[in-house]
Parts: sequence; structure tokens; C-alpha cells
Amino acid sequence: QMDLVESGGGLVQPGGSMRLSCAASAFTFDYYAIAWFRQAPGKEREGVAWIHRAALETDYGDSVKGRFTISRDNAEKTVTLQMDDLKPEDTGTYYCAAGLGYMPHFSLRNFDSWGQGTQVTVSS
Repeated sequence: QMDLVESGGGLVQPGGSMRLSCAASAFTFDYYAIAWFRQAPGKEREGVAWIHRAALETDYGDSVKGRFTISRDNAEKTVTLQMDDLKPEDTGTYYCAAGLGYMPHFSLRNFDSWGQGTQVTVSS
């Protein structure tokens, strides 16, 4: 397990952009796939974006494809989620999580380290 800390959330207008960062503490950061999940009040946690431990592959939830981009810097032990063309339905608490990269990419049971979350609100 490792400590994960998200940052970059806040309030943005529809159509705007926001960048989230996830900073990790583990020495073995590059052993792990990293994913972003989000959860809106009263809804289940859903997978948003996933990246292979060496960035050889990425995966996205259907609702964010073409708008969100995940990337990582293993030397800095950070993962970034660039969110463009934000919509009100993107509102929620965003969490980063670390796992060994098993399929399916967004199965919650494949992740054993979670951050505390950062709030993203898309509203005019």
C-alpha cells in the first residue's frame, strides 16, 4: 500500500477545464497502475481514467472519453488528470487509487490504496 494525495479540485464553469494531481509516497510507485474514480452524492463510485504502470496503456470511462486525459510521471511519482469541456454531471469527489493493473481496469477490488479525494464542482 501507499499514501496517495489528490489536489487541484474546486469550482469551474461548464465548458471549462481543470487539472487534478495525485502524488504518491511509495518507493515502488512504478509497480502500480493508477486510476481516477469519482463519486457523486447518492451514486456509486465510477471509474474515470486508468493508466498502466509504465504508461503503455490508458483507459477511460465512456462518459469522459475525448474530454479527459490521464498521464503519469514516474520520476516525480505523480499522476495527472486533465479534464476539459467539463459538464455539470462531472461534479463529484475525485479519488486516485493504486493497484497492480488487473482486469477489469475499474473494478474497485483491484485497488488497495486510495486517496482522501478532492471535490470537483461544475456549475455556473
